[in-house]
Amino acid sequence: MFTKLKKKWKVNWIQFILIFCTFAIGGSMCGFAGKKLLALFNLQPSIFYYILYILLVTLLWPICVIIISIPLGQFVFFKNYITRIKNRIF
Repeated sequence: MFTKLKKKWKVNWIQFILIFCTFAIGGSMCGFAGKKLLALFNLQPSIFYYILYILLVTLLWPICVIIISIPLGQFVFFKNYITRIKNRIF
């Protein structure tokens, strides 16, 4: 499975590991930031809270991943990756 992704993305193993680390750290950062932002509004967990959390995380994810990709040296990959996702959606 990892070999197929590596070939699809056309990267070497070191870049592949850095990309996976960026996905992991960026996703964790996004979830943490989403919870902290919702805590500012003193919302109690309810259906509205969870819907708002999902929307917030969806909007924050590209920003978090781009921020994390810069120090890990994978900015070009993620800029292209997010552009492809945006083009598929719209």
